[in-house]
Amino acid sequence: MQEEIDAAFKEATAGFGQSASRMRDVYEQLNELSHAARSADGMVTVIVDSRGQVRSLALDPRVYRKLSPSELADAIMHQVGVAMREVSARTRELVEPMLPEGVPYDDVFGTGAGLKGFFPSPQEP
Repeated sequence: MQEEIDAAFKEATAGFGQSASRMRDVYEQLNELSHAARSADGMVTVIVDSRGQVRSLALDPRVYRKLSPSELADAIMHQVGVAMREVSARTRELVEPMLPEGVPYDDVFGTGAGLKGFFPSPQEP
């Protein structure tokens, strides 16, 4: 009986170690994650990090001759959106496999997300 308990404990410990290692790898990848979005004409380049923060904005000097202020603002916002969507998609690819089975990514990280997906629903008596 003790041998079975020891074997089960050893298996559980190994599984936890593998999960923790995988989580560290994903965490590192998320910290390094960023995306550069560049407009088709090369006038606007935006870099967004894993938290959705704009880390860099580069404008070709010719942009001031080609675009009005409102067009430039629209071009910047468009590239920010492109970069954020790419970072979001890559984040999902990294994190989704780490979620417990049966817990949808959008329930935890989507619009209106919360932790309720991790907890069982109360049962009526």
